[in-house]
Amino acid sequence: MTTAIIGANGQLGQDLCKVFGAQGDEVVGLNHGQMEITRIDSVREALQAVRPRLVVNTAAMHQVESCEAHPGRAFTVNAIGARNLAEVCSHIDAVLVHISTDYVFDGNQDHPYTENDPPLPLNVYGNSKLAGEHFVRTRTARHFVIRVSGLYGHAPCRAKGGLNFVELMLKLAGERPQVRVVDNEVLTPTFTLDLARQVAHLARSDAFGLYHATAAGDCSWYAFAREIFRLAGLTTPLQVAHPDEFPAKAPRPLYSVLANQGLQEHGLDILLPWREGLAEYFASR
Repeated sequence: MTTAIIGANGQLGQDLCKVFGAQGDEVVGLNHGQMEITRIDSVREALQAVRPRLVVNTAAMHQVESCEAHPGRAFTVNAIGARNLAEVCSHIDAVLVHISTDYVFDGNQDHPYTENDPPLPLNVYGNSKLAGEHFVRTRTARHFVIRVSGLYGHAPCRAKGGLNFVELMLKLAGERPQVRVVDNEVLTPTFTLDLARQVAHLARSDAFGLYHATAAGDCSWYAFAREIFRLAGLTTPLQVAHPDEFPAKAPRPLYSVLANQGLQEHGLDILLPWREGLAEYFASR
């Protein structure tokens, strides 16, 4: 089967290419140079040339502050881009897997969000991604919309200056007398290779729809950093930062834990607990 990975040079995209390739697919990586998702003619030309049976879209404007400063561009990429892909995939009879985000929720809940919980984004990024979800779900029947959380992987994360949270913590521990991390934001860190395996597993099914796909369990950023320090054998002091110590230019949900209810109902949830995913990341680092 021919599978097109859009955003193939990204953090998740590179792992998707590895996983689908290892499973025998002919993988075609499409990056900005081969396709401009904001232009439907570019999307149509690129996908008609490849004729994939499956398209996985990881391309997005991810940087939250940049989205807040440039809302028009954010909606053009994250919403109109998703619409273009959905329309072309429907036309060529390809299944579309669209990666979305936990930031579609406001974080005011005190228990994991399921696919049935109403989204209420706090920022432009979340709103633009939610609009993209709606376009995908209404423009093509054969789709998987997958919300993810707290991604980190071996490939450089360009939206975060090339460093994921794990590598940033290791860098800071080597440079500073102490490291301070907030403890009031709760999420589920998810290793991109583990997520890529889950995406491939789901995409082989015909259980189309909306899914949450994150590692099992949850933690604060501080607890995540503490586990990173433990696995790396670091002795640099790690301290809890005040919630206002690192002010953000855009509001973010304080609680963005997702429950993989849909995957579990279909017997398709193969994601590891977050600590096991982190251990695998270190073992393959």
